Amino acid sequence: MNAIDPRIHQALDGEISRDSLPPELRGTVDRLETVAALLASAPAAAGLEARVMAALRRPAPPGAGARRLVRWLTTPHPVTFRIRPAWSLALAAAVALLTLVPTQEAGPVLGEHEGIAQFVGRFPDARSVHVVGSFNDWRPGTIPLEDPDHDGVWRATVVLPTGAYEYMFVVDGERWVPDHMVDRLVEDDFGRENSIVIVRTARR
Repeated sequence: MNAIDPRIHQALDGEISRDSLPPELRGTVDRLETVAALLASAPAAAGLEARVMAALRRPAPPGAGARRLVRWLTTPHPVTFRIRPAWSLALAAAVALLTLVPTQEAGPVLGEHEGIAQFVGRFPDARSVHVVGSFNDWRPGTIPLEDPDHDGVWRATVVLPTGAYEYMFVVDGERWVPDHMVDRLVEDDFGRENSIVIVRTARR
C-alpha cells in the first residue's frame, strides 16, 4: 500500500494552497474531492441496528401469526418429562390402586320374572363347548361357553325366565354330556341323563 503524500492532507484540510502543489498532486486532490462530493450527495446507508429495529416495528402481514402457529405445530419438537421422586411414588401408587381395585361391572338387565343361570364345565381338551336344553329347544351352537384363561374350565352366563330347565353340554359339536358338577339329574326319553338347573328371580 503506497503512503499518501502529507501535502495532499494539508491541501484537503486547507492548510496549504492547492496551487503550491506539483501538478500530479493537484490531480490527486481533485479526484479525492470529487469522490468526497459524490459520497456526501449519496443517501446515508442505514446501519444494521437501524434496519433490525425498522423490521421489528413493521406490522406483520395478515395471517402471519396463523402461518407461524401451523408451522410450529407441524414441526417435530423434542419433549422431555422430568418427574421428581415424590411424584414418581405418587404416580406408581395411583396406577397400582387402579389396577388392584376391582371395578364394579354392570350386570345384565333382568325382567321382573327373570334370573341368571351359570353354566360351568371342565373340558381340558375341548375346542368348543355349547349348552343346550329345554330353554333353547336343544339347538346346538346357540349358547357358547368360553374359556378365556385356557385352563379347561368353560363358562357361560345366561338370562332365563324363572323356572326349572333340563340341559346338557355339547363338546366339539359331537359329544353330548351332562353337567357332572350338579346333583340334579333326570333321565330323558333316549336313555341319557340330563342335568337340571333352577332359575330363580334375582334379589332386588
